[in-house]
Amino acid sequence: MPDEQKTLDPAATAPSGAPATAGDSPAPDRAAPARRWALGLVAVGLVLAALNLRPAITSLGALLEEVSEDLHMSGSVAGVLTSVPPLCFAVFGITAPRLARRFGPAAVVCAGMAAIFTGLVLRPFATGTAAFLAASALALMGIAVSNVLMPVIVKRYFPDRVGSMTGLYSMALALGTSIAAAATVPMTDALGGGWRLGLGVWAVLAALAVLPWLPLLRDRDADAAPHAAPVAAPPAAAPRITRSRTAWALGVFFGLQATGAYITMGWMPQIFRDSGVPATTAGVLLAVTMVMGVPLAFVIPRLATRMKNQGPIVVALGLCGLTGYTGLFLAPAAGAWVWAVLLGISNCAFPLALTMIGMRSRTGAGVVRLSAFAQSVGYLISIPGPLLVGVLYQHSGGWGLPIALMGGLMVPQMIVGTLAGRDRTVEDEC
Repeated sequence: MPDEQKTLDPAATAPSGAPATAGDSPAPDRAAPARRWALGLVAVGLVLAALNLRPAITSLGALLEEVSEDLHMSGSVAGVLTSVPPLCFAVFGITAPRLARRFGPAAVVCAGMAAIFTGLVLRPFATGTAAFLAASALALMGIAVSNVLMPVIVKRYFPDRVGSMTGLYSMALALGTSIAAAATVPMTDALGGGWRLGLGVWAVLAALAVLPWLPLLRDRDADAAPHAAPVAAPPAAAPRITRSRTAWALGVFFGLQATGAYITMGWMPQIFRDSGVPATTAGVLLAVTMVMGVPLAFVIPRLATRMKNQGPIVVALGLCGLTGYTGLFLAPAAGAWVWAVLLGISNCAFPLALTMIGMRSRTGAGVVRLSAFAQSVGYLISIPGPLLVGVLYQHSGGWGLPIALMGGLMVPQMIVGTLAGRDRTVEDEC
């Protein structure tokens, strides 16, 4: 049986590490139920946290037209708004390793969920663009640090189940993304048609995500958690992650897939609406794109961990994206459902990238550094994409050029993804 499918069973061994026998005293195993309970709590926390990592973004995408009109935003300003998520992820994500070393990853994720809740509560009360951006940035700051620490939490608490646990939270992330995209417009209509209440209601989900992490706040280091793998920083003399070609390839791959994902989340409903698709249907189409990640986000990481080279998966996902953008260019309304499915498959490059972060380093400390580096570099790369799409749309008067840009980015994504998928670790290269 592959290592990644093994189940942790702290009760299966005696304190010395030798197999337990019928004559062994049960006293040494008294801590086993507590460890299993803690692991279960972490798993629940991962799922709830993942459910909150995208609704702040996709709920806005579904109501972007209403928000823009009410706050008097131009197309370029709306493009800036869709670029805020990757900017916040890049700026705040780089702080996650230092915060995790100081307070513990569980405490940082808990604070991140609290920041998401606060930002989503404040955003509906914004009366201008600046206040709306500030509230959004607060929520996105919480998402940023949690983004980086998800692979770290998995590597620490579930070191022999990286693929399955990455798949679990990636599936939850895709589910939260799709639910927010599909339900925001109907829920807004049901609540009276105001975008403010339609966006603010997602704060309830964020409040629930805080709860599982509260009992884990004191779990700051490996000594406090015997069931966990250490996440302490490597020595100061350790090789720099910037010397690894694989780390750079992974960062660029992460950035290109994030560019496509945030363009899709921010602009895809508007593309369909401009082609004659009703607003509610456009939201459902975005939900279809996002929901494709629910089953695939669980399957792809497990498949990736069974392959030495993940390049073939990268190419397959890229070809789906290229086909979807081509169809969106030629017949956006006629083949809308097909293009939504293909782009949803292509967006599963995100859980693949997260899985490769865990596979391209041998140690928990290496994963911390690689996750922060790849995600920060990646999100920096992705910042211009949504903004450029807004500018091209406003000045060209149509979606032809923006869609051509989106499709063209799939080619370099396949190239660098293939390089990042080679069987090697950053420690070897450094």
